[in-house]
Amino acid sequence: MSAAGTPGLPGAAERAAPGPVRHKGGAGGVRGWLDPRGRTIGGRSFALHRLTGVALVAYLYVHLGVLSLLLVGESAWSDFLGVVTSKGFLLFDVVLLFAVLFHGLNGIRVALVGSGYAVRHERALLWAVVAIGAPALAYGALHILGGL
Repeated sequence: MSAAGTPGLPGAAERAAPGPVRHKGGAGGVRGWLDPRGRTIGGRSFALHRLTGVALVAYLYVHLGVLSLLLVGESAWSDFLGVVTSKGFLLFDVVLLFAVLFHGLNGIRVALVGSGYAVRHERALLWAVVAIGAPALAYGALHILGGL
């Protein structure tokens, strides 16, 4: 029987009831990380922070694998450059830029709130992340896609 169906566990009744989940812990793994129910905007941004962190680690492994094409030869590297300079692949670079910007800026916010320096200003800091990140993303996207 699942933890949500076990009546003796703390929060089991809350997790079984319909509506927002007030007590987290019913879903495990990544599903629990990304479950938006019962989360504040700060909690949702922290879930996105986790997702972008995992995506950036995965990208680093792929990036190192791609760099190994340099060992294969100039022909393999030239073929690869032909693929990654296409417009479709450049859109992936914009998504990667979003992940880097959000993860970095939100990481500063999480550190300030988590250390107790800016707990009262959590929402304002999140808007600061958006205010700094959105123009930077727009500028970077225009630059990557050839608009600048």
